Amino acid sequence: MKIARLGEPGLEIPVVIAAGADGVERTHDARPVTPDIDGEFLSGGGIARLCKAVKRGELPLLEGAAALRVGSPVARPNNVICIGMNYAAHAAESGAQTPTIPVVFLKPNNTVTGPFDAAPIPPLSAKYDWEVELGVVIGSKASYLASVEEAADAVAGYLVANDLSERAYQIPGAAGQWTKGKSLPKSTPLGPWLVPAAEADANNLQLRSWVNGEPRQDSNTADLIFDIPTVIHHLSQYMVLEPGDVVLTGTPEGVALSGRFPYLQDGDVVEMEIAGLGRQRQEFFRAAPRAAGSDVAQTAKTAREA
Repeated sequence: MKIARLGEPGLEIPVVIAAGADGVERTHDARPVTPDIDGEFLSGGGIARLCKAVKRGELPLLEGAAALRVGSPVARPNNVICIGMNYAAHAAESGAQTPTIPVVFLKPNNTVTGPFDAAPIPPLSAKYDWEVELGVVIGSKASYLASVEEAADAVAGYLVANDLSERAYQIPGAAGQWTKGKSLPKSTPLGPWLVPAAEADANNLQLRSWVNGEPRQDSNTADLIFDIPTVIHHLSQYMVLEPGDVVLTGTPEGVALSGRFPYLQDGDVVEMEIAGLGRQRQEFFRAAPRAAGSDVAQTAKTAREA
């Protein structure tokens, strides 16, 4: 079963994509069960209710589904929590030591976007980079968990994520900060689907990425330094994970930061795929800077003169 949200931003319709008795996948309208795929839905046993509704034939087909935009499979999460350097080969290509405890940082939730939406390169960006990652969607509140077994039970499902990163903002010099390099508009494409945890083996998923059709990353989640339950258990000791939150678990080797590939340019196309979780595709364009006479600039000028 694949859970998705289709439609224009802010107007997405929750759907379930499931195969019938004939083996053909069809898209079903999930609104008889839930108005959206969010924390409330996930914490209330929503995935189990959707599964039962599909098996009983209670969900109507969604006509015209193929023509609709694909949004993030989960509505805007409260938190997007990320694990850095979680593949040894990526840590090495980044010039970093292999971590002995999880490296944690946050992305603003307004960076979340659909898996096929056009992707802006920031106006002043010189080193915009791709990162295919396994995303973990939290299904129940997790705080001070006592064991990794409890942590595994907190996972609702998995999805494909691209943790787009501006390395010139993130790393060098006194002003280099991960938050600056990881917070740019539409820098967290998620989807196309949310696959329930029971239907995916998170310990053995192949991750791949391509730029303009050329292979970049090709690794497996078996190579994670810290596996999913360990990550969730660790995070719960420092923050409250809430239903609908998304945890990005790190990227494998093969990014531009390695020096082996050029950074993203206007017109580039990035594709990324995780086995069983679907495939993303983004076309990149150089975002234009705001004009000096824009409302934002004028507001700032007025404030300075006040």
